[in-house]
Amino acid sequence: MRVGGPAERILLARSAEDLAGFATELHDAGEPWLLLGGGSNTVVSDEGFPGPVLLVRSTGISVVEDAEAAAAGRVRVRAQAGHDWDHLVASCVARGWAGIEALSGIPGLAGAAPVQNIGAYGQELAEVLHSVEFLDLAAGEVRRLSAAELELGYRDSAIKRGLEGVVLSIDLLLEDAGAALAGAGADVDAGDPAAPGRHAAPGSGPEAGTDAGPALSAPVRYAQLASALGVELGTRVPLRVLRDAVLRLRAAKGMVLDEEDHDSWSAGSFFTNPIVSERFARSLPADAPRFPIGETESAPAVTSFEELAAGVPLRVPQPAAERSVKLSAAWLIEHSGLSRGFRLPGSGAAISSKHTLAITNGGAATAGEVAELARLVVQRVQQEFGLILAPEPNLYGLEL
Repeated sequence: MRVGGPAERILLARSAEDLAGFATELHDAGEPWLLLGGGSNTVVSDEGFPGPVLLVRSTGISVVEDAEAAAAGRVRVRAQAGHDWDHLVASCVARGWAGIEALSGIPGLAGAAPVQNIGAYGQELAEVLHSVEFLDLAAGEVRRLSAAELELGYRDSAIKRGLEGVVLSIDLLLEDAGAALAGAGADVDAGDPAAPGRHAAPGSGPEAGTDAGPALSAPVRYAQLASALGVELGTRVPLRVLRDAVLRLRAAKGMVLDEEDHDSWSAGSFFTNPIVSERFARSLPADAPRFPIGETESAPAVTSFEELAAGVPLRVPQPAAERSVKLSAAWLIEHSGLSRGFRLPGSGAAISSKHTLAITNGGAATAGEVAELARLVVQRVQQEFGLILAPEPNLYGLEL
């Protein structure tokens, strides 16, 4: 967002060993410190951070030998925590590895991806994450945590909920959609992926394939993306074609970093989409978007004679569990009276002119102005619809 004050001091970790060493030293010192990846999902107060900031800059992508994955037509890819996320996506697309192509253009670094369980356009990291190499600060050891142990949810994980430690690298299980795989254990792309937030231009770079044609994406599962591609939901398209379409969609919303476009000077979506009960969702206007996210079936209320004879207790009928519904935070904001481009008088912060879910820096905003506008958004939505939006970025020294 290009707001916020300075750090007391900066530590730079260019390898997993440096990252673990610095983090252990800072943790043992017992003073406040901040672990920072690309900074794309972070807003720091104008006073800055009153302690050391550890920057994650370890890079490299390699293939991990995994016979089980290979037998299933998949490849296990390891990325160091400091590797630029979009560079990782571009590298996988170029080699014909499918599963994260719809996550193109998301700013930030690979190590932060499981903390937030990033997702976009019908794909979510939880679907392809195999495990992470994790420095457990409480235990004082490095261990491998499976995706299941991370308890990934909607923009959530055990790490985000308080599991104290540092992600050193991540392993992904991707579909081998036609590329000739690099040798097991070999570097796929150990070069410097440039500064965090760097993105490849649509249509750039090679794409792996076979004699039958280019490698295909995972099935398209997002209606807006399918519409942009001109295909039906469930269709597979060339990986490069899907990546380019996602980058165009994100750019149109100001969600691809661009020095010339102040709408992209943001932390992306500033609020998460609220998850509410179906009963509450019915109280909203009929045109409010609703996305059911599952339900729990009640146990059968019938007990057979055979079960009674076997000692099974008589079942009491239970009401069906109410399912949850995800709402559109962007719709709620816009229909609370705050339109695209809205800004408070004299403020450098504004709601994006392209997407109501983003708060942007018009060029001279302060962190205080960003927080002031965010508080107004929360108040308006609460007054209009009776629910409180939760911020998505990490806030330091700021309160909403």
